Amino acid sequence: MAQLPPGIRFITSFSRDQWYRAFIFSLTFLLYASFHLSRKPISIVKGELHKQCASQVELDSYKEYAAQIQHVRKPLNASQCGWEPFDKSNYKQLLGALDYSFLCAYAVGMYLSGLIGERLPIRYYLTGGMLASGLFTAMFGLGYFYNVHNLWFYIMAQIANGLVQTTGWPSVVTCIGNWFGKGRRGLIMGVWNSHTSVGNILGSLIAAYWVSTCWGLSFVVPGVIVAVMGVVCFLFLIEHPKDVSCSCTPSSSSKTFLNGASRCRIQMPTLNAKENGKPQDPEMQHLLTDPENCSLSLSSSSVATGEGRHGTSAISFLGALRIPGVVEFSLCLLFAKLVSYTFLFWLPLYITNVEHLDAKRAGDLSTLFDVGGIFGGILAGLISDRLEKRASTCGMMLLLAAPTLYMFSAVSKMGLEATVVMLLISGALVNGPYALITTAVSADLGTHKSLKGNARALSTVTAIIDGTGSVGAALGPLLAGLISPSGWNNVFYMLMVADACALLLLLRLIQKELQCHADHTLFKEH
Repeated sequence: MAQLPPGIRFITSFSRDQWYRAFIFSLTFLLYASFHLSRKPISIVKGELHKQCASQVELDSYKEYAAQIQHVRKPLNASQCGWEPFDKSNYKQLLGALDYSFLCAYAVGMYLSGLIGERLPIRYYLTGGMLASGLFTAMFGLGYFYNVHNLWFYIMAQIANGLVQTTGWPSVVTCIGNWFGKGRRGLIMGVWNSHTSVGNILGSLIAAYWVSTCWGLSFVVPGVIVAVMGVVCFLFLIEHPKDVSCSCTPSSSSKTFLNGASRCRIQMPTLNAKENGKPQDPEMQHLLTDPENCSLSLSSSSVATGEGRHGTSAISFLGALRIPGVVEFSLCLLFAKLVSYTFLFWLPLYITNVEHLDAKRAGDLSTLFDVGGIFGGILAGLISDRLEKRASTCGMMLLLAAPTLYMFSAVSKMGLEATVVMLLISGALVNGPYALITTAVSADLGTHKSLKGNARALSTVTAIIDGTGSVGAALGPLLAGLISPSGWNNVFYMLMVADACALLLLLRLIQKELQCHADHTLFKEH
């Protein structure tokens, strides 16, 4: 018998289950990257919607004077200072209103999206959302081609897009949570969550390509891409491994997996609390860092196997809030996302003002923040898996992020080289906690042992956490638009305070994780 070619040997070295998991990993990565690809253009186009005029005051004065003495519609071309109505002196507030309308709609819609998503097939729900998102993203760009200068047209396009984009996150996290177990979840989801930064980078490059010549295409092209990916989702997305007769969790050896809310031991002898002779703190029994790890006990009901997918009812909103850790991580994400989305929507304009670059070069340079975010998300997942402490990992990165933001505000004025370095470091520290909470932590809490295998709860838990974070995402760009006229330094002070608040909200969980670790160490010594 002839020897198999190397390529065929490589293919057959992986099981059928492994190929399906790799496919779902890649597909959901691309699906949500396309969502972020469509969100980025607005930050790139801001520099074109309002161009810096050398004599803005004189221009406004002349226009007012001419309107009084002559009955003419426009004495000067509004495009000299940008695109009407964003060519006025209050352009920062108007651009901030665009951000706020999208993010506020996204935050409100996210709370409903998880509840709806649990009750509908994920494939249909996500496909409909992506097709609608493509439509409304392109609609914003059509304002350029049809010469639309009504502020409400652009605000309504943003509101509609914000609402339909809420279908994305609960759907893809639920799907990836169904396909991947808890072993190395932090690392796997850290790599997977880089779709956020990849989407931002691609969105920046696509939007920057047309921003100076035809900014309408900066929205139309991403809109078409999202719609096409919606069709791909309808044709290929598999919601659950059971749908193709795959195992519910990746195969593993008989080891202990210590990752997140529900720590699972397989084929290991167990001791109950009574045999251990050590009373357990009731709160510790449900902490994200699975306190049973401290007493080395495990009941069969604590392993979330997903068997309840069809046999259990969807969890209520209040029921999801009662899962230990959901409230703390949700509020922490509010402030973490406030910082991240302020950078997402305002960084190119900040670079334009500070470095005096055009919109295209500023957009290209801003992608370095997302490159840093890719490494930050992976690093956060890897560290949290190694330390087995999600909250402590987030707290450590938040503690480093605040002084880094201060350094960024000072160093970025010293030249382009310093800005590049600080963009990479800031991106890693800002996006690391955000990535970890929205992926591994959400999946841990959504499959918490207190749910007793109710796999349908994951979508609601994910929506609550990300929805609360989206409130901060809406507030950040709005506050930046209001504060920036008084100076960019004040914007950075606001971001540092937000990071400090995020850290404070995690202190209780960090304390519990450290206490659990100390108890476990003491138990091993005895």
